[in-house]
Amino acid sequence: MTHDMLATLRPLLVAEVSAEAYAAGAEAGDLEQAVWLRLLERLDADGPPEDPESWLRSAVRFEARLSRRAARFERPYAAEPADEHAPGPEQQALTAARRRALYAAVRRLPGRCPRLLAALLSPKDLTYREIAGELGISQGSLGPERSRCLGCLRRLLAAEVAAREPRG
Repeated sequence: MTHDMLATLRPLLVAEVSAEAYAAGAEAGDLEQAVWLRLLERLDADGPPEDPESWLRSAVRFEARLSRRAARFERPYAAEPADEHAPGPEQQALTAARRRALYAAVRRLPGRCPRLLAALLSPKDLTYREIAGELGISQGSLGPERSRCLGCLRRLLAAEVAAREPRG
């Protein structure tokens, strides 16, 4: 019974929605979906309407009025709110995961390497003089020490990446 009624009402709904959508400033599909939802809620609560065609016409007009009323309060953004050049959520998540993996690898390095690389990666952007003073080593030995630590880090990360690759 209900399925037959829905199939019978579909062409009428499409015609009514097409007639009302433009004046309401709404998409025809949005209005149609809203009316179908309203009908399903009605069927669940009170059963089918006595005069389905009349009910459908008034429901379309009601939804069109709601849409017009909502459109009056909606204002377009003066400028596009999203920065197209900023990384999206997926890119931010991948970047954060890479950063966590890098810092975890740095913490596993031997000797002074964790402190040295943490100072080099610091957002404070420390100078070589400041890093050398913080680590208690001469500024001249900082470059060779940095090269040795970066070599260790490179080998550590290469071994981890190779271990994760599927074999077969």
